[in-house]
Amino acid sequence: MMIPCIDLQDGKAVQLVHGRRRALEVADVLGLLERFRRHPWLNVIDLDAAIGTGANEEWVKKLCRAARRDYGMRVRVGGGVRTVARAKELVKLGAAQVIVGSAAFRDGAVDTRFLRRLRTAIGRRRIVVALDTLRGRIAVRGWRTRLALRPAEVMEELAPLCGGFLCTDVDREGTMSGANLKWFRELREQTSLPIIAAGGIRSRREIAALEKMGMDAAVGMALYTKRLR
Repeated sequence: MMIPCIDLQDGKAVQLVHGRRRALEVADVLGLLERFRRHPWLNVIDLDAAIGTGANEEWVKKLCRAARRDYGMRVRVGGGVRTVARAKELVKLGAAQVIVGSAAFRDGAVDTRFLRRLRTAIGRRRIVVALDTLRGRIAVRGWRTRLALRPAEVMEELAPLCGGFLCTDVDREGTMSGANLKWFRELREQTSLPIIAAGGIRSRREIAALEKMGMDAAVGMALYTKRLR
């Protein structure tokens, strides 16, 4: 399944290359819902909140409500989810799942204490852990900080604490250079939980290959540039 992405920065929907350089922006954020209306799921990421430079709270609220009310879409929300209270707030707004990245790790290791508290508060199936990878290592804080850990090393430990994983290949993010299918296949071997693959995806063939592995594909740049329709 292909999942459209709306990444929010400075009140606009944007697409970044490698999580840094802004390649395009869309001012009509809500208008994207009409464009993506045929898809059952939508990923919404608040990039400002992830980096810690601000927040796009009003847009997150509007997207969650309108996507569910007007289009019957289920929304997965991430970016700056660092507390149990914030996760509960997003669920109250209508998020079907909450993506946790930086907060899933503490002092270079899995923060099992936080994730257990989160699991108790919103339920395991609502939690998606982001395992974003930059040059082979897990990247946090808006992909600005790299840990010593690799995704494959922590998936087994994380499995009882979440309902799935969002695995982004930051090295290819926004480049439309093609998905690293070999890497995704290696991740698939580590867990039976759902995996959402992201980073560099540019063709229906790649989406089909990921689907064959049992993965969904989160797509941004290829949709915004209309390489994929």
